[in-house]
Amino acid sequence: EAQLVESGGGLVQAGGSLRLSCAASGFTLDDYAVGWFRQAPGKEREGVSCINSRYGSTYYADSVKGRFTIPKDNAKNTVYLQMNSLKPEDTAVYYCAADWGVVYGLSDWSPPVDYWGQGTQVTVSS
Repeated sequence: EAQLVESGGGLVQAGGSLRLSCAASGFTLDDYAVGWFRQAPGKEREGVSCINSRYGSTYYADSVKGRFTIPKDNAKNTVYLQMNSLKPEDTAVYYCAADWGVVYGLSDWSPPVDYWGQGTQVTVSS
């Protein structure tokens, strides 16, 4: 079964770091755009970062620029979200998604998306 599996969430103090993983199984990410999204309680889901696997181009929400990066490990068929200098407002459930083809920014993601992960909770305490 083709799927995305996330891991790496948890509780961290403000200023700390976490690395989320999004591992694909049953398909290769080589021709997919992969994105990280988050949803805080009472808020809509928002795009955080995405990467085009074909070209390596990356995009970030203004709220995370300079703090988050989205590296990809082709050998492990995995995309990461490295989160540094975490803030309480980063608290949310984080989801990864994969869509075949190329995107040109976070606003370029629209349903239907090919794959979604199950989500992982990130909690940043002040």
